[in-house]
Amino acid sequence: MMSHENDVSPLRGGRLSKADRHSQLLGSALEVIRKEGADRLTLGHLATRAGVSKPVVYDHFGTRSGLLIELYRWIDTERIEAFRQAMAAAPKDRNKTIASLADAYIRCAADLTGEFHIVGAALAGSPEKAAVYEELLGQSVAMFVSVLRPFSELSEEAATRLCTGLVGAGEALSSAIVRGKMTEADAIATFVNIIRGSLA
Repeated sequence: MMSHENDVSPLRGGRLSKADRHSQLLGSALEVIRKEGADRLTLGHLATRAGVSKPVVYDHFGTRSGLLIELYRWIDTERIEAFRQAMAAAPKDRNKTIASLADAYIRCAADLTGEFHIVGAALAGSPEKAAVYEELLGQSVAMFVSVLRPFSELSEEAATRLCTGLVGAGEALSSAIVRGKMTEADAIATFVNIIRGSLA
């Protein structure tokens, strides 16, 4: 099959590498989700919005389900990277670290949780979604373990179980913000208390 990677995008005004094109397409897909809803996100519509030919989009994603899976992973990777950067600059004191962890995770999660759940809903029933969700959950849990274990005497196995629960709590609080059930400040304060209590 002939590759169309070097098609010129009228929106970008030049040729893009495969990696840059992939990122451009995912960014355009996210804009469609935000402005038009998940039902409008088809490969053909994405090609129009991104200013490329349809074969370019098909080369990258193959199917609509493939596009949604990639977008689902990409959204979470973006928020995890923002969280990672925030924690890299966090103080090493126990209480300050917990406060920074709660603040960074809730803010990063709430920023993109709406789109994350919209894409997840569009993938409802997909076996690929379950596999990717487990992968992404594992990444978040691993980061929580690396941040909190120095302040705990728990074994790595026990810390992993604890942090699995903490990540679940963080996701629930972030979702409550998106649904208008809780303010960001209240969610952060609640998460701080949950984390502190779990390490007491």
